[in-house]
Amino acid sequence: MTVLHQWLQLFMQQAGETTLWEWTAVILGIAEVLFAKINNIWLYPTGIAGTIIGIYVLLMAGLYAESALNIYYIVMSVYGWVHWIKRKNAPPVKISWATRREWVITLLIVVVGWVIFYIALKKFTTSNVPAWDAWVSSTAWAGMWLLARRKMENWILLNISNLFAIPLLCYKHLIMFAALTLVLFIVAIFGFIHWRTIWKKENRATPALDP
Repeated sequence: MTVLHQWLQLFMQQAGETTLWEWTAVILGIAEVLFAKINNIWLYPTGIAGTIIGIYVLLMAGLYAESALNIYYIVMSVYGWVHWIKRKNAPPVKISWATRREWVITLLIVVVGWVIFYIALKKFTTSNVPAWDAWVSSTAWAGMWLLARRKMENWILLNISNLFAIPLLCYKHLIMFAALTLVLFIVAIFGFIHWRTIWKKENRATPALDP
């Protein structure tokens, strides 16, 4: 009970010290995942705006490595935004399950990304959690790539990242960002369910085997 009380006190303290920029990043982050849940393209502009502000907040906090990692999110968001746009005489990109080839690419992003970030964080930063931080980033990278291609499995990879990110952020005393990640974790579960429903409706006329 004492530990819970301490965490609540820390949360209230962090909430009171949260700047307008931090609140804006948190709100845009929640908006991004809610738009993703309902399969709405507005997830990308809100995500890009929130990420840019998040980079600024992390830079002001002296978390240079973490802020640099968010640049990838912006790149993938722009890629996903373009990929989702309905081109002339072309059907919109539909929700689908990842193919074997896409799974290979996903695993490569996770493994290679983890190695690269672990080495970079270990050698060029003062991070005391390089392995943990690299894992959170590499799994999120893979999830963003799958999201950009409207693959169901994006929710799984993103929530693996969220699951490890929550205690990492708490460890660094970034309580508000940890709370945001918890919200994203919960919403992502419903996002997976919602996307699965859409996928089933779109494939009702031409039944396919569910993975």
